[in-house]
Amino acid sequence: MKLFPAKTTSVKLLGILTVCLLLGLVMVAFLAPRKGTVAIPEVAAIVNPDAIRTKAERGDAEAQKNLGAIYAGGQSVKQDYQEAARWYRQAADQGHAGAQTALGELYEAGQGVPRDDAEAAKWYRRAAEQGHAPAQYSLAILYVMGKGVPHDNAEALKWYRQAADQGDALAQYNLGMRYYEGNAVAPDPVEAYKWLSLAAARGMPDATKARDDVKRTMTREQIAEGRRRSDAFVAKKPVTRTQ
Repeated sequence: MKLFPAKTTSVKLLGILTVCLLLGLVMVAFLAPRKGTVAIPEVAAIVNPDAIRTKAERGDAEAQKNLGAIYAGGQSVKQDYQEAARWYRQAADQGHAGAQTALGELYEAGQGVPRDDAEAAKWYRRAAEQGHAPAQYSLAILYVMGKGVPHDNAEALKWYRQAADQGDALAQYNLGMRYYEGNAVAPDPVEAYKWLSLAAARGMPDATKARDDVKRTMTREQIAEGRRRSDAFVAKKPVTRTQ
């Protein structure tokens, strides 16, 4: 058997190790995520209450509403519902629908103001009449429960419909259930399927279950029509729920 000098063997081994190292580096580079695909955490918005307060004190209704929301949520300030109500009211008195809805919510919950369902209904109505979907939905609920207003399913249906037409998922679910159950409206499985499908598409499990329940009572033709109506739906305008 031919023997190789130790020096020659060491050189060959060194060469093999170098090649292996280079191959390893290439594989790491290949398997590593590309720079363009690395997920970058979203940076939370920084709230500057002082800047917003300056605008609010100058009478800017949007700033007043936002300052109210800052105090209601305790964002960069100590949570203070009384202070929230004060700023919401200033914006609400100027006709700001979002502030009117938020003020109504405080009256309904009794946070920062005495609990007063009639006062809540008043502010919800002012915002609802401006076309504010969250207020329309909240006013419908008060009519269903007879809180601050007389119990009136027909009025509830009216406000549910207006909010649902704007794409409010909660209103769509409630409107669909009314068509399903025939509550203040003639039973209509096709309309029920339409509205429940729209609410289900927004991620409401209850709407999905109800839609599947009503589907079992429908003919193929009715199901096809319900799908056509839901596919053809276009919200009248975007909805932003009060936080």
